[in-house]
Amino acid sequence: MKYAIITGASKGLGEAIAKRLIHEQIAVVSVSRTENEEIKQLAAENGLFYQHYVCNLSLEKEVQEVFMEIAHCIFEKDPKEILLFNNAGVIEPIQTVGNLDQTPIIRNIQVNLIAPIITTNLFFNKAQVTNTTVQVINVTSGAGVRSIEGWSVYCSSKAGINMFTQTAALEQAELKTNNKIIAFSPGVMDTNMQTTIRSSSKEAFKDLERFKEFKEKNTLLQADTVANALVDLLLSGNVESGKVYNIKDLIE
Repeated sequence: MKYAIITGASKGLGEAIAKRLIHEQIAVVSVSRTENEEIKQLAAENGLFYQHYVCNLSLEKEVQEVFMEIAHCIFEKDPKEILLFNNAGVIEPIQTVGNLDQTPIIRNIQVNLIAPIITTNLFFNKAQVTNTTVQVINVTSGAGVRSIEGWSVYCSSKAGINMFTQTAALEQAELKTNNKIIAFSPGVMDTNMQTTIRSSSKEAFKDLERFKEFKEKNTLLQADTVANALVDLLLSGNVESGKVYNIKDLIE
């Protein structure tokens, strides 16, 4: 049996990934502030294991405690493979350096970078004494390789997750494990994050009008399309550990 743990599974890309995985007969553990009843029902209809955990990913102690509990629960079942999707992310603060508030800076780095490091570390550690293969998918962004005015914190946290992914992959290869870790850039999707971006100010975010145009011209990618491309890649068996994948490379 395969198990998938998905942070931010209640909406957007996380929800779309969860639904596709259930259709593939993969058990789902959802981690988010609110539970998605549709996912719960879909798992029940397919006779699959499903569990929801509430976790504030900006609190490292809570991340450690909740994911220790998840790890204990899943590894006890001796699964063939565990897929860990570090999908949850925050874009705020959208503001120029010199005008940033401290609290959202810390929250951004905690959710986007520290939480995925903690969870990956925990699952790779547990995998050392089991027959289970762990595959980690860190959701990143084009902002991790490109500077965007007003997004200094977000760009930095995503650049950090890219480098963490590449380094962890090198280590797993050196240890000759079967574990893999990749980063995945989903492109500009029609999700709540885009709503947040469009509600920022022109002073804080220079490219505001361009992002409003994405919505007006209907050029935003749908979460289902992106989730399907990602899951197709993961199920293909051709995943290159350490690679930063871009949605543009996976869809026509």
